[in-house]
Amino acid sequence: MSDTTPKAWPFQEAQALLERIKHTTPDKGYVLFETGYGPSGLPHIGTFGEVARTTMVMRAFQEMSDISVKLFCVSDDMDGMRKIPENVPNPEALKAYINMPLTKVPDPFGTHESYGHNMNARLRAFLDTFGFTYEFHSATELYKSGIYDPMLKRAAERYNAIMKLMLPTLGEERQKSYSPFLPISPTTGEVLYVPMKAVDAAAGTVTFDDVNGEETTVPVTGGHVKMQWKPDMGLRWAALQVDYEMYGKDHLVNGKLYSAICRILGEEPPQQFSYELFLDEKGEKISKSKGNGLTIDEWLTYAPQESLSLYMFQSPKKAKRLYFDVIPKHVDEYLTWLEKYAGQSAEERLENPVWHIHSGKVPEPEVSGLSFSLLLNLASVCNPEDKSILWGFISRYAPQATPENAPLLDRLAEYAVRYYNDFVKPHKQYRAPTDAEKAALRDLQQALRDAPADADASALQTEVFTIGKNHGYENLRDWFKALYEILLGQEQGPRMGSFIALYGREETIALIDAKI
Repeated sequence: MSDTTPKAWPFQEAQALLERIKHTTPDKGYVLFETGYGPSGLPHIGTFGEVARTTMVMRAFQEMSDISVKLFCVSDDMDGMRKIPENVPNPEALKAYINMPLTKVPDPFGTHESYGHNMNARLRAFLDTFGFTYEFHSATELYKSGIYDPMLKRAAERYNAIMKLMLPTLGEERQKSYSPFLPISPTTGEVLYVPMKAVDAAAGTVTFDDVNGEETTVPVTGGHVKMQWKPDMGLRWAALQVDYEMYGKDHLVNGKLYSAICRILGEEPPQQFSYELFLDEKGEKISKSKGNGLTIDEWLTYAPQESLSLYMFQSPKKAKRLYFDVIPKHVDEYLTWLEKYAGQSAEERLENPVWHIHSGKVPEPEVSGLSFSLLLNLASVCNPEDKSILWGFISRYAPQATPENAPLLDRLAEYAVRYYNDFVKPHKQYRAPTDAEKAALRDLQQALRDAPADADASALQTEVFTIGKNHGYENLRDWFKALYEILLGQEQGPRMGSFIALYGREETIALIDAKI
């Protein structure tokens, strides 16, 4: 690397982190990147984004330094189940387990030791699908194994300082019953939201009234208590000595509390990065409960993972809309950046999103000039039932390409068929050409017949331009808009020269015949 830090945001974050640790290895022997997960439901697109973005910063850090790194993915599986999860088998059977730690709630799917274990397995499978390198940690195990014990004892010693910090953030009623410690009931196993009657710092114990009304004392160590979620984050940072964590903008205010708790416990909080939230097509915040916006499965039904990674890379500090219309744009932008990469200098490559998407191991581009939008427009005129129809045209355009040696292109052909049938085809509206447009189209047919046999996409584009100029289109956008509406049934479309080269000149001539 050069002496100048690349402007790409993961490198800027990595540079700040290096300065924070003074370019020296922490006492624990590595720099720790951490991301948390609430296992009350399935992993979602936000989970992917948080781990993907954290990985991008970690990879940039590795490029700038020889200091060892680790990424911990921590599941908050000791949280109490506050409501019955949606879409689970036999939900009635779970009612008896409200407020039980998720790792003590029976698995309604019948495949794992508990509901929490099931969700954790799904999280690991989810992360493994995308090839992330991480260490998985269960909050239940962190509490029970003793890893958190030193900080839990310190929290008992500094209980008053924690209460002084937290109480002003709560409503009057909540203040009366609040405790940063949530004891696990020895009687029922529930996570209890009860006030502490006593906190014995020397003994490391807390006293409270159990669910049966009996005054009970338990140690704060060994998994007998867990922390409220805000103090829990500060405790985690302190106990694990986390160096870097990112979270959504909705945590921004609480980030100050997490940091303050961490400092009360005697440790320096990590460097933090707050990213903006996703919006739906109406500009409203995406909510799992509302079901607005895209799921990760929906995105990956219509486009490759690389395009989703690009979406996560671009402008994380900016609120972005996340709905189906953004997919083709991000696929094509990924292909454009991939094609640029081969001709860039070492410094330029570090600014290129594909370096971050592929952790520095960027694949070679497959076929130049074939965009996802072009494949969608090809689908518009041949109405394919499967990708083999598109491959008939692709093979003529790029004879060297096969599904075997161009696997990304093969996937794009399949995605294009799905996307076209689900989102483009239902909204197509063709219009008939005017007499003037018919004349221009006939001239375009003749130009295609007269063009040299070896005319490429660029030469064919020039022919289309020339016809538009010859027929008095002062603004050539109007000419292309007419072509799209008449031939493709849409207001926007591809670079026509590229489309003709892919679809075929004779086929384009026949298409024009059919429309006029």
